[in-house]
Amino acid sequence: MPELPEVESLTRFLGEHVVGRVVERVYPVAVHALKTYDPPFTALEGHSFDEVGRHGKFLDLRAGELHLVMHLARAGWVRWSDRLPEAPPRPGKGPLALRVRLGDPDEGAGFDVTEAGSQKHLAVYVVRDPLEVPGIARLGPDPLSEGFTPEAFAGLLAGESRQIKGVLRDQGVIAGIGNAYSDEILHAARMSPFKLAARLSEEEVGRLYEAMGTTLGEAVERSHGLALKDLKAEKKSGLRVHGRKGEPCPVCGDTIREVSFSDASMQYCPTCQTGGKILADRRMSRLLK
Repeated sequence: MPELPEVESLTRFLGEHVVGRVVERVYPVAVHALKTYDPPFTALEGHSFDEVGRHGKFLDLRAGELHLVMHLARAGWVRWSDRLPEAPPRPGKGPLALRVRLGDPDEGAGFDVTEAGSQKHLAVYVVRDPLEVPGIARLGPDPLSEGFTPEAFAGLLAGESRQIKGVLRDQGVIAGIGNAYSDEILHAARMSPFKLAARLSEEEVGRLYEAMGTTLGEAVERSHGLALKDLKAEKKSGLRVHGRKGEPCPVCGDTIREVSFSDASMQYCPTCQTGGKILADRRMSRLLK
């Protein structure tokens, strides 16, 4: 799933490639991904993109008074082309959900929004105000924003009875962190994912805050300047524990362990994070409540 660093990189790439360019045609292809109908997607045509921004994991392309907002969910992506096919795309069972063709100076350039796999959760909106998108309206603060101070972070955790893994993933608490980077942050902070947020000491809160900024910041920098087709590979190669079950921990050499739940899993290092204790899978169901 694209998380904050990947969406930030998409934001920068699209900002460099679409700002100032006129939307020539918009082709809505996958009806299930289109979450709004007024204004219609074709209302973007004839307007130029003025700005590309991000709200947590949401991409926001502003064109005049309209915003093209996208949430890529687990398997969505944006694919840039210097020359899109001339023929209009046909609705079907393929991964294409939306195509945006741009005009001058390089007529025919543009991007496709795609979603792989059978589980279709990609969401695309055209709105006059991003806050019209329910997922954006409920977002917590962005961990890379200037206002996200250690004091603000400590305030978010105060009174939180949930385990810290679930808190980090809750978009209503902190925007942009998902399963992969919560694993990476907790590993960097040397903290068990099952530790209760409200019981963290001042030192632990500070350690977690620093790990969050460092982990996300470094991931963004590693992706800077890469082509969109290379961002997923960069994310995978940069992860130290997530998705690396059975491999040695890069810090201590212990074997990375996994806890599985309904449709995903988390990874951790027992030596670095849990004092050598192996966590039981049966506890994982509590994390996302």
